[in-house]
Amino acid sequence: MSYSNFIPAVWEAGINRDLERKCVFVEDCYRKYEGEVKRMGESVTITGIGKPTIRSLSREEAESEIAAPETVASTSIVMPINQIAYYNYEIGDVDRAQAMDGVVEALQEETTEGLANEVDRYVAALALGDDATVLGQTTCVTGEAAEGEKNVLDILDEMQLHLMQNDVADQTEIVVTVDPKFFTKFRKEYRVADTDNSQILKSGKVYYYNGMKIKVSNNVAHRTVSENGQEVTYSTVMARTKRAIAFVKPLTHTEAYRPEKKFVDAVKGFILYDARIVRPKELVVYNVKY
Repeated sequence: MSYSNFIPAVWEAGINRDLERKCVFVEDCYRKYEGEVKRMGESVTITGIGKPTIRSLSREEAESEIAAPETVASTSIVMPINQIAYYNYEIGDVDRAQAMDGVVEALQEETTEGLANEVDRYVAALALGDDATVLGQTTCVTGEAAEGEKNVLDILDEMQLHLMQNDVADQTEIVVTVDPKFFTKFRKEYRVADTDNSQILKSGKVYYYNGMKIKVSNNVAHRTVSENGQEVTYSTVMARTKRAIAFVKPLTHTEAYRPEKKFVDAVKGFILYDARIVRPKELVVYNVKY
């Protein structure tokens, strides 16, 4: 049968590589636990360590007895691996598809893009969960802000200040993921504020503001609330360190097969994944509308 010539390892490797490139939210997650689970229903236990108490002695007290050793508190977070994204479609004849230049690559590209969006939306939706700190809810504007509004740069400053007050160090990279509307306002406002004409708007896909990396995605989560009897939708702006969200994608599976009731070949596969906020003090969200 023609599908016996199909090499799933090629697809799986390609999908894994492309997913890394296409996932905006996933790209900045903590991936240390990737190899610790193999199937759905397993879980990862993430242990957090508290801070030891730091005490002081004067010179006169240098030879005095010090305090007894303390037990440093620890916490554990269990992250189940329960998410599956899959695909299943006909490709006609595998041999013929592989012989035609670009057909297999195009199918893989479309498959990868679909999987990446599904996974990225899942991570972005963590902004709506109870573990995410929401600083505020506002109309986002450029220029002078009226009552009930905030300037786009003021929002970014407020989010950065919150993380700094939670002891996120200056040298720790902060990533802010925004939707295209927010980014358009940011770019417009930055042109006004940046009298030195820095390289921020000349750096291709990577943009910085006060040391924070600004990234754009259509997969940002949206929150719908009731205001004055009407439903209003806010976009979430998420600022975080790369340790704030743990992400695990332990398994990618692809196979070709022959559907029982059709004279065609088909391809199906799935990825197993999950994500969770594991350092809530290192993540903050702002709800904005335009």
